[in-house]
Amino acid sequence: MCRDLYNSALQERIEAYKKSGIPLWYVDQAKKLPKLKELNPQYEFIYAQVLQDVLRRLDKTFKNFFRRIKNHETPGFPRFKGENRYNSFTYPQLRFEISGNKLYLPKIGDIRLKLSRSIQGTIKTCTIVRKIDTYYACFSVEIEKDIKPRKIEKVVGIDVGIKSFAVLSDGVQVSNPVYLKQSEKKLVKEQRRLSRKKKGSNNRKKQRIIVAKVYGRIVNQRTDFQHKLSRQLVNSYDKIFVEDLHIKNMVKNHRLAKSISDASWGSFIQKLEYKAEEAGIEVGRVNPQNTSRICHVCGYVNRDLTLSDRTWICPVCNTKHDRDVNAAVNILVTGINKSTVGNMGIDACGEIGQQDYSMKQEYVFGT
Repeated sequence: MCRDLYNSALQERIEAYKKSGIPLWYVDQAKKLPKLKELNPQYEFIYAQVLQDVLRRLDKTFKNFFRRIKNHETPGFPRFKGENRYNSFTYPQLRFEISGNKLYLPKIGDIRLKLSRSIQGTIKTCTIVRKIDTYYACFSVEIEKDIKPRKIEKVVGIDVGIKSFAVLSDGVQVSNPVYLKQSEKKLVKEQRRLSRKKKGSNNRKKQRIIVAKVYGRIVNQRTDFQHKLSRQLVNSYDKIFVEDLHIKNMVKNHRLAKSISDASWGSFIQKLEYKAEEAGIEVGRVNPQNTSRICHVCGYVNRDLTLSDRTWICPVCNTKHDRDVNAAVNILVTGINKSTVGNMGIDACGEIGQQDYSMKQEYVFGT
């Protein structure tokens, strides 16, 4: 019912704009909800604020669409939602209630609930999400927390990659778990079975769920790995520098697109940033240009370096570099030079050229 309302409201906006050239907004459509309930009594069984939230979602989609046009981007027009593309609804105010192992939702009633962890803070909204064939209640909460900036003692630069998921400026390497590659044979097998099922049949619907569960397991593995790694980094360092990557441009390389998507660097950096903010530390982004090519000892730029070259020797100072470690050190140096970290930052810059990166540790997460 929420999906039908979303699609109907989208159609109304399109027709109104074609006829008059004037767009409809949330307030215009929200006023029509009482009339909608009169014409379609089924909507009486849906809580009013849930219906309002559907229109707010559509309004937000259009605002983002026009914002991107204003920024001279080429966004896709807001699309109608198919049967399996509208998977949640939201109670925007506290009219729901948790009692023991049950969740009360207005107009629905009591539902059995398995709490993954105790809820802290003031609950603000409740969103019911369907993932494949399982339903989740996601609560957004407001927590009062006094975040104090952490004293800066340990600073690190991080170079993300494909061969190693992350290489730190102190020589630590984190192996890339390549979860998609691990499950690729099973995924191909299930996708072939899906392609042989008759469209619209119950067997095809069942097989689609099986394929979705394979994808879901890959996503869960990747998310778990990134949460653990980002938490360990935030606990271990007081200031972190990463590359400001333009991943949308990088995936245009069809030879590396699958590996880049499997690594999901953007998602990892996002988790790293919000965990760091909560811990009172900063994650700085630096320009990734030539970080692998510049010798961190003397500043020589190796223009002949290719992606297949994993090590190289600087012809000026004769220093042997691991390209990933060298890039991480350059990220650290660039970040320190662009930020104010007191005397410690100056000392760190002075010591970088003298450190020995030949001894490397290797951490493996999520295996």
